[in-house]
Amino acid sequence: MDILMSIEKVRCALAKRFLKKKQKTYEDWLAKGYRNHPKVSFIIESHNKSLGVRRIVRKLREYPDAEIIVIDDGSSFAHTRALVKFLDGGNEFLVRANDLYENVMYDKTIRFANGRYVVLMQDDDEITSLDWVDKGIRYFERYPDMVILGGLDGLNFVIDEENRWGYVDQYPDKAKGGFRFVHSVNRAPMLLDRDLFLKHLGHIDFSFAPFQCDDCELCLRAWLSGLKVGWYDAGFESMLAGGMRIWNKGLIGVQEIKNRGKLYEMYKDRVNEISAMIVEANKSLTK
Repeated sequence: MDILMSIEKVRCALAKRFLKKKQKTYEDWLAKGYRNHPKVSFIIESHNKSLGVRRIVRKLREYPDAEIIVIDDGSSFAHTRALVKFLDGGNEFLVRANDLYENVMYDKTIRFANGRYVVLMQDDDEITSLDWVDKGIRYFERYPDMVILGGLDGLNFVIDEENRWGYVDQYPDKAKGGFRFVHSVNRAPMLLDRDLFLKHLGHIDFSFAPFQCDDCELCLRAWLSGLKVGWYDAGFESMLAGGMRIWNKGLIGVQEIKNRGKLYEMYKDRVNEISAMIVEANKSLTK
């Protein structure tokens, strides 16, 4: 047996027999106020941006029926230590990853979450109130076949035949404070009906990893799965540049070209079909 393990075995045996430290109890656990079935799971992707994340979490703690999950997806243990110390609530969790980035880690953490609704957020989000959370949930309740709701940009999927790219542009008629069905939305915030996501979409497409365009692909796939994608104005702004973009400036350009080409090949023959679905869905908004 390894010498360190032998020492550890002796230490544990002595602690079990002689340690007088107060033992944990069921009452201690109950006092933590764990929520096994929260209404909302907030998932925040953090890439070496613990200060910004702590500011976001302080605000999210005001929401009464939620859990908060932070993905520590950077490479600096100083940020990890800061988050470990800060996330001390009964419904606050830290998921540590080693540079897997948004695509993989959002997908994994959606399965870890227990909320009826999941809110995907970024480490540079600026929020001043929480009204947008219940506002988004009311849209889900109004449209029970809507699986994704974006609160930042409503996007129009466009095919560039010359460059063989698929990309997204903002809708020019996006009304402030409004709602409409759209081709795609980006993060963040991106709200999900978790049950519909798991049942009909299953996963974020890992072939787009580590990042770029997977949010668009997910939305287009949702329409072709018989579900809807909506946009509303959540009133979000960015505090600073996101950590993932700061530390991956070179890779972002490469990924964008690669994944735009992938979007083109996957959806070039079905963009008109999706557009027709969106037009029909938006007609119901005027009735």
